[in-house]
Amino acid sequence: MKVIEHIASKDKNVFSFEILPPLKGKGIQSIYNCLEPLMEFKPPFINVTYHRSDFIYKKTVEGLFQKKMISKRPGTAGICAAIQTKFKVDAVPHLICGGFTIDETEDLLIELNFLGIENVLLIRGDKMKSEEVFTPEKYGHAYAVDLVKQVVNMNKGVYLEEDLKHATATSFCIGVGGYPEKHYEALNFNTDLKYLKEKVDAGADYIVTQLFFDNQKFFQFVKACREAGIQVPIIPGIKPLTNLRQVYNMPRVFYVNFPEAMANELVKCKTDEDVTRVGLEWSISQCKELIQHGFNCLHFYTMSNPLPAQNIVKQLA
Repeated sequence: MKVIEHIASKDKNVFSFEILPPLKGKGIQSIYNCLEPLMEFKPPFINVTYHRSDFIYKKTVEGLFQKKMISKRPGTAGICAAIQTKFKVDAVPHLICGGFTIDETEDLLIELNFLGIENVLLIRGDKMKSEEVFTPEKYGHAYAVDLVKQVVNMNKGVYLEEDLKHATATSFCIGVGGYPEKHYEALNFNTDLKYLKEKVDAGADYIVTQLFFDNQKFFQFVKACREAGIQVPIIPGIKPLTNLRQVYNMPRVFYVNFPEAMANELVKCKTDEDVTRVGLEWSISQCKELIQHGFNCLHFYTMSNPLPAQNIVKQLA
């Protein structure tokens, strides 16, 4: 079932969750352990992130350093298939531009289609740690809008090989990312909104936002989207704080601000337990306000730790 069908068919609050693939060498059981506590809330879909490969330099026996590509969290397609089989819940794999040629992207989409996966979330993805700026793969997509166009073409039965006869059309529901406080690379909010509209005009079916802590920023974002002609569903993304490291890293890594009232409480925190308490209270209040404003589908970034989201949703369900 498609994400937009899940949203449209629900007359009550629904909660979806995002998880990380396990690190290379770990088994699928870690995914099951993360999701099992969340199944009581009957999530309509589960997102599975994709993490781009990166380079490391490994010392050889000769004392030289060899550049080697590594993938720390492989297996997104297989994980999604396993989730759908075990839990009977739709899985949404993230597809990124970085590290893929357009042919490799097409092959992956074909594989997802064979596995019965109907939903994809399309994002450009981050630069590699070894890069100064994002660099697309040779013969790959530079922007998420181009990824959207490729999936839309496949949904029409148009593949990269123009001479294919009677090609089977896919039927992917397409999600894209939105940034209530703008993408960090965008020149300003309006420029970022323009790029988002291009993705929707190209065929995106819904938007799920980057995490945020200030609901007023989100409401302003939604208002600006509607005024710009973006009418697809917008799903707010929620991430509860759980430790001191996140307090200092969130603004730097995700380019989001803490509202004044929240910041005043966070500066008093001395331990991870203090942050967890403040984060839980804030997220519950944040979610209740979002629901009151008619956003009945909330998306939780779990980072494969189900407990914070579980504690929040228990107060909302």
